[in-house]
Amino acid sequence: MNHWDKTSDADPAADSPVKDHGERAIFGVERPSPPRTLIDILKTTIAAHPDAVAIENGRSAITYGELEHVLDEQARRLAELGVGRGSRVGIRVPSGTTYLYVAILSTIWAGAAYVPVDWDDPDTRATTVWEEAGVDVVYGRDLSLTRMKEGPAVDPSEQTPTLTDDAWIIFTSGSTGKPKGVAIQHRSAAAWVDAESRMFLLDAPLGPADRVMAGLSVAFDASCEEMWLAWRYGATLVAADRNVVKSGDSLGEWIIHHRISVVSTVPTLASFWPEEALNNVRLLIFGGEACPLDLVLRLQAPGREIWNTYGPTETTVIVTGQLMTPDPPVRIGRPIPGWEAVVVDSEGQPVKWGESGELIVGGVGLGRYLDPQKDAEVYAPLPSMGWERAYRTGDLVRAEQEGLIFQGRADDQIKFGGRRLELGEIDDHLTRLPDVRVGAAAMHKTPAGSDVLVGYLVAEPDARIDFSMARELLGRSLPGGIVPTLCVLPEMPMKTSGKVDRKALPWPLPADSTPGSEVDLPAELEWLAERWTDQLGPVPLAADSDFFDLGGSSVAIAKLVVELRKKYAGADIAELYNNRTLERMAAYLDTLDTEVSTRRMPAPLPWYTGLFQAATVAGLYVINGLRYVSGALLVLWILKEVFDAGWVPQPPLVPVLIAWILLFSTAGKMLMTAVGVRVLTAGLRPGTYLRGGTTHLRVWAAERLVTFQRFDAMLGSPLMPTFYRMLGNKVGSHAHLHSFPSVTGLVTIGDNVAIEGEVDLHGYWIEGDQFRVGTIDIEDGVRVGTRSVISPNATINTGAEILPGSHVEGSVRGHQLWGGSPLQHWGDAGQNWPTEDPRTTPTVHRLDGFTHHVLHMLGLGWITLLPILAILPGAVLVFEKVRIIQMYEYVFPILAVWIPVFVLLTVVTWLCLVILTVRLLSTMIKPGYYPDRSGTGWAVWLTHALMERTLTSTYFIYASWLTPVFMRLLGAKVGRDTEISTVVTIPHLTWIEDRTFLADHALASSARYRAGWVHVGTTVIGEGSFVGNSAIVGPDRDLPPESLVAVLSSTPYRAERGSSWLGRKPVAIPRKKVNADADATYNPGAKLKVARALVEFLRLTPAVLAAWLDLAIIYVGTMIYMQGFLAGDPWRGLLYVTLLSGPIVLAAGIIASVIPIIVKWLVVGRFTAGERTLFSTFVWRSELADNFVEPLAVPSLIRMSLGSPMFNMWARLMGTRIGRDVWCETWWLPEFDLITLQDRCTVNRGTVVQTHLFHDRVMSLERVTLGRGATLGTNSFLLPGSALGDRSTVAPGSLVLRQDEIPADSVWAGNPVRRVKENRPRQNTPVPPHNPNDSEKAVSVR
Repeated sequence: MNHWDKTSDADPAADSPVKDHGERAIFGVERPSPPRTLIDILKTTIAAHPDAVAIENGRSAITYGELEHVLDEQARRLAELGVGRGSRVGIRVPSGTTYLYVAILSTIWAGAAYVPVDWDDPDTRATTVWEEAGVDVVYGRDLSLTRMKEGPAVDPSEQTPTLTDDAWIIFTSGSTGKPKGVAIQHRSAAAWVDAESRMFLLDAPLGPADRVMAGLSVAFDASCEEMWLAWRYGATLVAADRNVVKSGDSLGEWIIHHRISVVSTVPTLASFWPEEALNNVRLLIFGGEACPLDLVLRLQAPGREIWNTYGPTETTVIVTGQLMTPDPPVRIGRPIPGWEAVVVDSEGQPVKWGESGELIVGGVGLGRYLDPQKDAEVYAPLPSMGWERAYRTGDLVRAEQEGLIFQGRADDQIKFGGRRLELGEIDDHLTRLPDVRVGAAAMHKTPAGSDVLVGYLVAEPDARIDFSMARELLGRSLPGGIVPTLCVLPEMPMKTSGKVDRKALPWPLPADSTPGSEVDLPAELEWLAERWTDQLGPVPLAADSDFFDLGGSSVAIAKLVVELRKKYAGADIAELYNNRTLERMAAYLDTLDTEVSTRRMPAPLPWYTGLFQAATVAGLYVINGLRYVSGALLVLWILKEVFDAGWVPQPPLVPVLIAWILLFSTAGKMLMTAVGVRVLTAGLRPGTYLRGGTTHLRVWAAERLVTFQRFDAMLGSPLMPTFYRMLGNKVGSHAHLHSFPSVTGLVTIGDNVAIEGEVDLHGYWIEGDQFRVGTIDIEDGVRVGTRSVISPNATINTGAEILPGSHVEGSVRGHQLWGGSPLQHWGDAGQNWPTEDPRTTPTVHRLDGFTHHVLHMLGLGWITLLPILAILPGAVLVFEKVRIIQMYEYVFPILAVWIPVFVLLTVVTWLCLVILTVRLLSTMIKPGYYPDRSGTGWAVWLTHALMERTLTSTYFIYASWLTPVFMRLLGAKVGRDTEISTVVTIPHLTWIEDRTFLADHALASSARYRAGWVHVGTTVIGEGSFVGNSAIVGPDRDLPPESLVAVLSSTPYRAERGSSWLGRKPVAIPRKKVNADADATYNPGAKLKVARALVEFLRLTPAVLAAWLDLAIIYVGTMIYMQGFLAGDPWRGLLYVTLLSGPIVLAAGIIASVIPIIVKWLVVGRFTAGERTLFSTFVWRSELADNFVEPLAVPSLIRMSLGSPMFNMWARLMGTRIGRDVWCETWWLPEFDLITLQDRCTVNRGTVVQTHLFHDRVMSLERVTLGRGATLGTNSFLLPGSALGDRSTVAPGSLVLRQDEIPADSVWAGNPVRRVKENRPRQNTPVPPHNPNDSEKAVSVR
């Protein structure tokens, strides 16, 4: 083996110019700077620039002189804990703080090596890093220190680090997923810092006037460059919060605001910044990924240097650097001073200049692995160069003396489907397949840019590979359920070394390498085949080729449908799932219309819309203020008369009782609401009106009034038919109504009708700028299943039965069973229902009307009494603290102090009372059929009412570790490691087995109603199953283990184990598992569980804040009242407090709505697309932020302002991008920053703009966009990654699938959506144009 003489041309110790080898790719070595430590560098800077600012974060700053004193103090703290030379200190301090960088400097100042972990990293990673590094102490928030090892104190004056002491240990993620620690000594670190001083800005060096952005995670060595670019020159390191850094475009504004002059970053992040963001930047350093030349061209400017750098963690930050020019190619440069570099071939011999090979690094910058075995393997000698230690980068480069050109990875690690995979591991799985002699994998690119993983197989002699079995086995064994495209070769290309020659593996694939590939495609399939190969790669195709068997994924099918819609605008993802083969998919496409016409852009909202809405909300707050006044006066009367409290006046009883009856009693609220609704909707007729016009606003205001009055407990009670009639609707006898009435008064319900819970009977919706109102006719004996949507002008004829989750429009034939969206015929109505009439059959025990009404009145009374009973323990406790006080001014501070205890006692008492009540009711509820007027029917109603009330009053216990515990206490059978969100069910009839996941609003077991009967049944959700958001399982329905019911989908009658279901009517879909760290998903350790519980305990905070706000309202009102009382005119005080009560409560509502905004930005920051495991702080923090929204903002102001500019303003402050003239009538915008609602779009009530999904306990977040003038219909869902094109419409009760893009100017409906023909208005009845006076006339509907 040759030993190449590098010193013949370049002597590192000589002052002569650096010379490269004349023939081989061996770079000459520049002499390194004189040896010193990082402490030497820092002390030099402190002495030279004591008054310059060293670190700042926009809120605080510290000069170099002050920094020295801080470091001395911190070194003493560390020394007392035994930290000195040779010690290791963990760093886990929040980003964007000066404390983070003080902790790092304090560690090396004390002689120790710092070991950083990102603040946002999972606790499991931190634990692994601390254990692997053997850290002695850990710096945490606010420079707190946690001792990890016991040790004697040391003398800090004797701990100055030497050249061979470690400065830092940074962990990188290995191919196995286990972090590997790399230690860098002071000699290497200081040599690198000094080397960069000989590269950047030589004509105008950095100095105290420069400001360096610190935005990278300190867990990555690139952050070292930020820090020492400042600290070597006396410049200021400006710390940026991680959320700002991740935001991309916002970071550009931050750079301008903080006058940043030096930036070290990755090209992708810089690509988001406008050129003006860098006006003050004179040094821009790129690294970490390939640098596009067009980015350099865009950002170059006079006086600015742009550098492209390269370097692994193992070689001290960077190895090479190149000052960029506008001329191609993009280079990573030459070695920095003191670093040695050579490019070698597969045999370890230097290649010639101009050839490609692997980059090997030597010299002063080499680090070491903490694992000696790994260190010996990676930093092995390089005999051809005579180097005792050399780092093999695994990167391919083209060797050019002007500077290296990066060409990719040389090893077998790939990234596919968002996961890092080892090709060797896949080779092993392929080789182990039955009848396979040898297998190998390779990744290729399709013309559309999609990655394709191909598995090449060589069969055993005389054997035939079963491709179906092979795909099934690979789907179960490979990470994430990935199944490569399979290709059979006669023999495997091999290298002389005996290894597989991956470069020689054929691509495109041979025509005869897969089953059926020898078949010629008919001409009519060729166009579609080209689109397939764009996604799957040039794989052999036959007429019966299956898209998913060839490696197609949900992402690939979503990309395919986008391409197909360029020709076939109505292409439907669900139908592509149903027509998976090339032949069937082509046949489906042939049924579609290719014509697309431009739709009219909706008109803007009238100028007065927001003013009317603001006045409406203010009016509701006047009522709310009166409630506070009358409620407070009643409490004062009780305190005076019953408890003889000396610090309260005695109000008159009769006026207080009258106010209470009108404002609080069910009858009073019904009367007030009926009067208000009737006045607002007087003269309303079916027709089409202007969005935001006077007619629309009257209906909107009526809805707000009904919502404000909170009639939830009445649902399903005998009072509900009366309430329907009071609002103008027509209701027959024996109607069982579990859903809210329409305020339009245009609903007609016949005799013996059953309307189950959460049915949308409003009879109106918005499309574009059209507010459409219609009648709803439900004839005798009809059953409408839960969560169905009834569109305007629908008629359900006598005896029809509508299954849960359906969308009804038009006329529905009677005595038949219908279900789904769109509605489909399922057979005859009444299947699985008793044939007897419970009202006339003598053997059926049924309560008489009087008893039935009395029981429900008692139930309503109990629901009303429960909150009063719940507050008694806390009230008694707190009252004892203030009972003898005579001055009311002294009472309120004491009450404020005791509120947390009061809230905690109230919550615990409330939950205990609910558990006790539900448990007692469960003794009356057994699976079976009962008359709706029966003891069981009453118990079912009251159970549902209490569960619903608990969901709203103690929201914080849901979607937490407490939820399974709570469900068990209620009587449900809940297994281990379950995750339960806001589930709707009858607890004791529900079995939730181990490792199941129930997402938001999932329905497990609920009662069914029809023809005077109520049916209750058990529900079993099998081990490891997943029930998606708003999915329905249902009574007497078992979901087998490892099954999945997708978002807004229903469970089939006999699902198979491991099956997945989508839609209503449900269809089977393929499913690929997400392979994630089990410690952060299904099997978290005790520490993670405790950490989660601690974070979730903070969810009680909003309840405390709400109680404080209530107390503040009472306090202000009391102060106003007492001014008149003490002046001898209590009536004047009462008048003033009554008049001001509305504004006072409104102010409290605004505060309650602003608090979640502050919390969201402090706790979560900006939501970004990506994946997070369930047991990560991100998921816990996002849930914590949501728990401030639901209990504080939603009930106080947000629910009242839906559809108004006030809501849009609030949503913008939460991070949503909302354009002009947007009507948004939902607050279910889970990750606000990922949602864009463009100008004039409409989001109807009950919709969910879903930006995240959990898949195998991994949270995936993607953006969702509604284009200009787009409409999302009532009770519809948009899944992550989806988008609605301009002027498009998604009809009510629809589901837009993940990453689906609805084309512009089209109408879609169904679950899942498919394109439908637009029902255009008649030419003689146009939609009224935008009219400032809005003198609307209804358009008759026929």
